[in-house]
Amino acid sequence: MMNQQSEVKNGLFAAAMLAAGIGCFFLGLFTDLSKANKAIEGILSFSKPVGALSGKTIIAILFWGISWAILASKWKDQEVNFGKVYNTTLILVALGILMTFPLFFAVL
Repeated sequence: MMNQQSEVKNGLFAAAMLAAGIGCFFLGLFTDLSKANKAIEGILSFSKPVGALSGKTIIAILFWGISWAILASKWKDQEVNFGKVYNTTLILVALGILMTFPLFFAVL
């Protein structure tokens, strides 16, 4: 009898990882936008006691979830270049973290 092995593709894992990087990037971006513009800060204040943090996190989670759904549906049965996805994720996470520091958005 032949030994049949099913090959596991890395597309779903890569999609989850890249989506996390996208979510981090957008959290940093909306942090900068809310500090740069008081109107945007007001728009992002979904909850008055929490302030703009409520909008920043909710929108970042929406970007994460939507990007994960799109990437997972596109890559679910594929073998993707994991090195490129990994490096892109690292860059997005680093930029997202950098944009949350006051030294960065104070320049804006």
